[in-house]
Amino acid sequence: MFPTERPRRLRRTSALRELVAETTLAPSDLVAPLFVGEARDHPVAITSLPGQMQHSLSSLHEEVRRLHSAGVAGIILFGVPLRKDELGSGAWDPDGVVQVALRSLRDEFGDELVVMADLCLDEYTSHGHCGIVRDNGTVDNDATLELYARAAIAQARAGAQVVAPSGMMDGQVAAIRSALDDEGFSDTIIMAYAAKFASALYGPFREAVDVEIANGGDRRGYQQDARNRREALREATLDVEEGADIVMVKPAMTYLDIVSDLRRELGVPLCAYHVSGEYAMVKAAGANGWIDETAVAMEQLIAVRRAGADFVLTYFARDIAEELGR
Repeated sequence: MFPTERPRRLRRTSALRELVAETTLAPSDLVAPLFVGEARDHPVAITSLPGQMQHSLSSLHEEVRRLHSAGVAGIILFGVPLRKDELGSGAWDPDGVVQVALRSLRDEFGDELVVMADLCLDEYTSHGHCGIVRDNGTVDNDATLELYARAAIAQARAGAQVVAPSGMMDGQVAAIRSALDDEGFSDTIIMAYAAKFASALYGPFREAVDVEIANGGDRRGYQQDARNRREALREATLDVEEGADIVMVKPAMTYLDIVSDLRRELGVPLCAYHVSGEYAMVKAAGANGWIDETAVAMEQLIAVRRAGADFVLTYFARDIAEELGR
């Protein structure tokens, strides 16, 4: 006696597999993280992120045009300033590197793609932390919130449709929402890095933004502990209650359980950040001929979508979007 149900029937041809696929991946599911350097006259390759650049304003526009043509939904900007200080004042300077780039991109693209800005201080501080540092080396949560609010207003004025606070300060979403609303930016979206873990996978990113934490310090006092699962839901729920329109899990691949948890429990849009270390490992293995780079990247992004993410931030955005368009 053979079973009457034979799932393999549905896998027999490519057309059948496409017909019954539970999870899809399209260029519109992707957001590209991009780096822009202040006063650069040409792009500079990032060694540990093959294929990625610290862009000049001109090369940034060229890259965004290619992303837009490939159907990528949006971009998120990170700035690399010439000067840093204790407070990270470049984060809210109207003439700061990200604000200049935001105005320029919105002038060209308007609302044709989603322009996001990472909202943090670490790229702009001389000590590399995400906020004001006390004399004992710890970050002052409440004093930092005022600076986040100033940065959010500066980014919204420059044209960011989405501001993305990534510093993991308690109350950051409420402070930013209140500041934006008071300044007439009630339509500006907040995408909160709600479950951002203290991960070992951020190394290439820190090279990309020229960030080194002073005195060998780390961010374990404010980023989430990789051992904790329930805490991520508490953090994300608080962010939604404070006004977050979208919540994020970071990193993606090693935290798919968190993506699944948040998808099940929260009704807001959810994304995950396929981070620099995840990208770099695939690129390195592909360069050595150990894996099929494109196939593995595609499989990983599908896994993030399958776990419940509505969209994915990934350095593979253009490559995969162009592959999907073939």
